[in-house]
Amino acid sequence: MAFMDLLIGVSWISVVLFVVGMILVIAEMFQPGFGLFGTFGVLTLIGCIFVTANTVAEGVILTIAITIILLILFFVFLILLSRGKIPGKLILEQAEKKEDGYVGTADYSIFLGKTGLVTTLCRPVGSADFNGKRLEVVTTGEYIEQGASVEVIEVEGNRVVVREVKG
Repeated sequence: MAFMDLLIGVSWISVVLFVVGMILVIAEMFQPGFGLFGTFGVLTLIGCIFVTANTVAEGVILTIAITIILLILFFVFLILLSRGKIPGKLILEQAEKKEDGYVGTADYSIFLGKTGLVTTLCRPVGSADFNGKRLEVVTTGEYIEQGASVEVIEVEGNRVVVREVKG
């Protein structure tokens, strides 16, 4: 009977706002995008708090309290994650290793130290030709004109970093 006593003071608008807000937040988890569902979901839930609160001050206090609780939970989650104490169901333990037959991106480390010609303006991303092999490259921040000579100074996965060779 205590549950029914709780519902007596709740308006139908706050119930609708809560349900719609939760649906939008859940939709954000499954629909990748710019966060529109999540943003509107959170705003709807905050609206639910203000509709349910007796005064604006009470709504602000409830919103701040819920935000603080969520931030504390977030930091506890980060601490547990950094210490490796997150349950196994939340973290994928399998790895796609070459030994198991998985093929990743091409190995660009063979281009380390090689020189080539810039085929498009690098500002700071562009293309360069290395003995007939065209690669997408990135500079360390500077712009490099088309036709300039560049040297590969770093390779990290499929990211090839170049710098201009003067003279």
